[in-house]
Amino acid sequence: MTERLVPTDSEDLYSRAAILDPYPHYARLRARGPVVWLRRHRVYALPQFAECKAVLLDDATFISGAGVALNALTNRLSHGTTLNSDGRQHDERRKLVAHRLTPRALRVMQEQVDAQAARVVDAALERGRVDGVGDLALALPMSIVPDLIGWPQEGRDQLLEWGAATFDVLGPRNGQAMRSVVPSLQMLRYARRVAKERSLLPESLGADLLRAVDEGRLDAAGCPKLLVDYLAPSIDTTLSAIASALYLFAQHPDQWQRLRADRSLLPNAINEVVRLESPLRAFSRKVAADVTLAGVALPAGSRVLVLYASANRDELVWESPDEFDITRDASQQLGFGHGTHGCAGQGLARLETRAVLGHLLDRVERLELTGEPVWAVNNIIHRLEHLPLELIPSR
Repeated sequence: MTERLVPTDSEDLYSRAAILDPYPHYARLRARGPVVWLRRHRVYALPQFAECKAVLLDDATFISGAGVALNALTNRLSHGTTLNSDGRQHDERRKLVAHRLTPRALRVMQEQVDAQAARVVDAALERGRVDGVGDLALALPMSIVPDLIGWPQEGRDQLLEWGAATFDVLGPRNGQAMRSVVPSLQMLRYARRVAKERSLLPESLGADLLRAVDEGRLDAAGCPKLLVDYLAPSIDTTLSAIASALYLFAQHPDQWQRLRADRSLLPNAINEVVRLESPLRAFSRKVAADVTLAGVALPAGSRVLVLYASANRDELVWESPDEFDITRDASQQLGFGHGTHGCAGQGLARLETRAVLGHLLDRVERLELTGEPVWAVNNIIHRLEHLPLELIPSR
């Protein structure tokens, strides 16, 4: 097979402007080919669906154990997390908490999540005009996830800031990442303290981890990292999915009415939301051995950048990919990752998103934007920061 020349792109994919409006940049990269050398970031970008999926399914060649960030400092600091591990180590660490996130475990939680979602929607409807992020999208996961993890009440007011910082530092070594080093370390230090003091809530995931330490199945230093590893993504990915759903349905009232008329479309609608406004922008992988991908020779030691959000709008896979259509089969979207390193908390994110939307469908005729949405600036997580909405009750 003849090797193809690698097109080069010199733009900063992590500038503030590119973070706030990434889709033109993704489209430019897709037009250049399946593999594009990002000169500024010194990484091979994968903007198309096929190559992203292939890399995510080949974790022997494209490894996470050398870090998934675009800077060496974060890759060193995050060693030993489930995100930054491979093979047996990854499997063992994931198994320590997997029982809390299985479909069976989530079914047990369903009644609790649904009741809390009802309270969140009740409170929002009483106000009428709300911030769709703070009053709906954040309110539910913040009432569920910290208890599941076992996080003490004392440290919960900083979870959103800390969690966002743990993602921000996974980007390139830009100002955004450097400003987030301190809060991300604060979260880790706090997790170390609560693990050492054993102040995690009983019968929680955190208590399970402490038991694993006592039984020799987990080293003591690994416990705090796993607490952060599961807490931050479980809040941020859910927040992103719920807020993006509210935003898209407010923009597309016809889709809201279609969903009100046919609730069986709800699981598919959530996939379409995650496809169109993917919670994760991109993670990198290190190439473990010389390999050819889409006709491009990738040398061992180089890095590829898996652009989930670009893959989910790939014209080669999706018809009219920039349109929001809840009848589309979006089940193959990569918004929560894929393969061994797929987001462990995606089942919980779907459960919470379904619960909030379900109660809104029962009681809300339409969602109306009352101001300009504000997107958060983060190297990795794509989510809204503020979403001014009016909830118009059903008659």
